[in-house]
Amino acid sequence: MPDLNFEVVGASPERYAAEPRMLFTLRVTEVGNTRPDPTRFHSVALRCQIQIEPARRRYAPEEQQRLGDLFGTPERWGKTLRPLLWTHATVAIPPFVGSTTVDLPVACSYDFSLAATKYFDALEGGEIPLCLLFNGSIFYENSRGELQVAQVPWEKEAYFRLAAPTWKELMAHYYPNSAWLCLRKDVFDRLMAFKSQEGFPTWEQALEKLLIEAEETVAP
Repeated sequence: MPDLNFEVVGASPERYAAEPRMLFTLRVTEVGNTRPDPTRFHSVALRCQIQIEPARRRYAPEEQQRLGDLFGTPERWGKTLRPLLWTHATVAIPPFVGSTTVDLPVACSYDFSLAATKYFDALEGGEIPLCLLFNGSIFYENSRGELQVAQVPWEKEAYFRLAAPTWKELMAHYYPNSAWLCLRKDVFDRLMAFKSQEGFPTWEQALEKLLIEAEETVAP
């Protein structure tokens, strides 16, 4: 059974797509082949689970404050700074012999109800430590030229440090000077009624009015 190694060698925003996507450049290499000739791979149906490993970097005081919603206060981080699931991705790797390089497209959500989005947005700079876990099906030829199928075991993984500004660059490209906020329907209805009652033409003006009133209430 063939053995494949996976390595992430780069990442960049995809500029033209229906949704924000990050393209991870993935190098796939056959290892441990004792046959005289390299294996001919017809295709690989690859699945990938991507996790964020927040304990593998340091955080500035401003970042620590913004991450309080996810991990609590810094003195608790020894217990709360655990891996976060970012997303799942798939890619069909075309025929190759020996090694190949493909782009793994990863959809990026701007929904602030998701832990991954909150984490990415909280970072000022530095790198995002990622762990990619692989699985899937390998279609290849054996020594007699017969088509065979094997599985990619879950212990196959790769580590990569994504530059935090790369994610922000992607979101700024698709949502310039904007952010998405998901509200419960009853809360949205109350906000809409307030906006209509006050005659505000935009949601920003309605929210700014509420924020000003809240700040005046708590001001000493």
